[in-house]
Amino acid sequence: MITFDFSGRVAVVTGAGGGMGQQIANLILNAGGSVIMIDLKPEPENVVGSKECRFFAQGDITDRIFVEDTITAGVKRFGRIDYLANVAGVLWFERDASLLDMNLDVWDRVFDINLKSMVHLARATVPHMRSAGGGAMVHFSSTQCLRGDPKPQDAYSTAKAGVGSLSKSLAMQLATDNIRSNAIYPGFTLTPLQERWDTAEKIKDVNQTVPLGRIGTPQELALAAAFLLSDGASYITGIDLVVDGGLLLK
Repeated sequence: MITFDFSGRVAVVTGAGGGMGQQIANLILNAGGSVIMIDLKPEPENVVGSKECRFFAQGDITDRIFVEDTITAGVKRFGRIDYLANVAGVLWFERDASLLDMNLDVWDRVFDINLKSMVHLARATVPHMRSAGGGAMVHFSSTQCLRGDPKPQDAYSTAKAGVGSLSKSLAMQLATDNIRSNAIYPGFTLTPLQERWDTAEKIKDVNQTVPLGRIGTPQELALAAAFLLSDGASYITGIDLVVDGGLLLK
């Protein structure tokens, strides 16, 4: 069994109201850390750990003032910030389409949620990581931006491509502050965002496209993120970690 020790450390996790974000928060809480959990949805009932070790803020991460106020309140509560997991994002299957046809207001909103929100979080947390003597970030991109799609979601894939660039830039800028930054590229993962896989037959069809023969789980992505945040990855920064069951082999 893989184990981590986050005792005395504090993480900020977006998208913590479900899916991969919640699994990351639960993993850190189970490993002795404290978590500032952020989501547009309310706090889920199945969060682990004591209330003393978690602070849940419900709100819109595209709102810079909300983000700054939440980080300030979290630092007041826990005294420090060591980690940032930028997980939150949206998949708008019906509205996000070819850039030649889609409503560009949708394009802007997808970019605000999937990319610019990460800028807000980085700007708000980096000063506290510097004060703590270092830290680590992990930013969630997607294999979608690496492989194309016959049914394009151009805003999503382009924003997710930007996540990798953002992560590398932060890695270069913050290395001398002992702050690491890495990006994760999930493949097919069974999260609440994937409402399109609503039958066993659809899931079976998707499984057959993955070399390992199945869709990934939020827990598997959380373990990858926890490793990159942990001291076990102390010499890893600026990388793109693909977690996709071999999908990009095809």
